[in-house]
Amino acid sequence: MEHKNTINTRAKSFKVCHGRLSSNELTQIWLEVKEAAAVIVEAEPQLRHLLTDVVLSRENMAQGLAARLARKLAREDMQRDELEPLLLDILTSNEKLVCSAARDMQAIVDRDPACQSALEPLLFYKGFLAITAYRVAHHLWQHDRRALALYFQSIGSEIFAADIHPAARIGCGILLDHATSLVIGETSIVEDDVSILHEVTLGGTGKVTGDRHPIVCSGVLIGAGAKILGRVTIGECAKVGAGSVVLEDVAKYTTVAGVPAVVMGKSVQGNPALGMNQRLCEGDQS
Repeated sequence: MEHKNTINTRAKSFKVCHGRLSSNELTQIWLEVKEAAAVIVEAEPQLRHLLTDVVLSRENMAQGLAARLARKLAREDMQRDELEPLLLDILTSNEKLVCSAARDMQAIVDRDPACQSALEPLLFYKGFLAITAYRVAHHLWQHDRRALALYFQSIGSEIFAADIHPAARIGCGILLDHATSLVIGETSIVEDDVSILHEVTLGGTGKVTGDRHPIVCSGVLIGAGAKILGRVTIGECAKVGAGSVVLEDVAKYTTVAGVPAVVMGKSVQGNPALGMNQRLCEGDQS
C-alpha cells in the first residue's frame, strides 16, 4: 500500500546554504588538505596508501570526497568501481555540494579543539562523512531518484550510525560532533551554522504526515542526547541542554533544558553553535 505524502511544499525562506565559497577558496582549502596529508605520509608511512588514494592523487576536493565516500560505503550491493564514478559525477557537476562540504570542514576545524586540520574530518570524522553522504542523497532525492537516495541513507546509517533522511533540508557550516545515534527526520529543516552533538533526535510525533519535524534556526547548539519532537522551531542562537526533551517552540537567544524542556535564561550575546559552550546559565540572565 502506497503512503500518501502530504508534505507542505510552499516556498519559505530559510538560511540553508546562504553564501558560497569561491573556486579559489575551494582550491586553497584542498591545497591545505594535501599539505597536511604529505606531512602525515612522512611521519606514518602505513597510511601512505590511504592518503595517496584519497588526497595526494586527487586534483580537487570533489575527487577526494568521492574517493573517501566510495571507500567507506562500497559493499557487495554496490562495489567501489561502480560507486565512485557515480559519486564523482554528482559532485563534479554540482559545485554547491562541494562548497557545502568545505564549509562543514571549516566548521569542524573552527569549533572542535580536537581537530587540527581540514584533513582530519575527511579521514576520521564520521559526522562529516555522514552529512556529506546525506548531501549526495538529498541531491538524488531532489532529482526524483528516491530509491537510490534511500539506499544511501540506509548504508550511511549502518556505516556512520547517523540516520539522516534525504528529504531533510540541512544548511552549511554544520558540526555533527561524534554523530553517533543522530536521527534527523524527513521534514526537518536545519539552517546554516548549527552544532549538534551525538544521540540527538529531530523527530516527529505520532503518525501525522506532512511537516512534522523540527525547524532549527542558525546559530543553535543542541547538546548530547537532546530530543526535539514535532514541528517546533528552535529560534536563532538558542541552546538546548544535553538530555532535554523539547516539545514546544524555543525563542531565539534562549537556553532550555529538562524533561520536558523549560527556559533557563536568555542569552545576552554570542553564538552558541560557534562557541560550543554548553553551560546552561553562564552568560545568561533571567
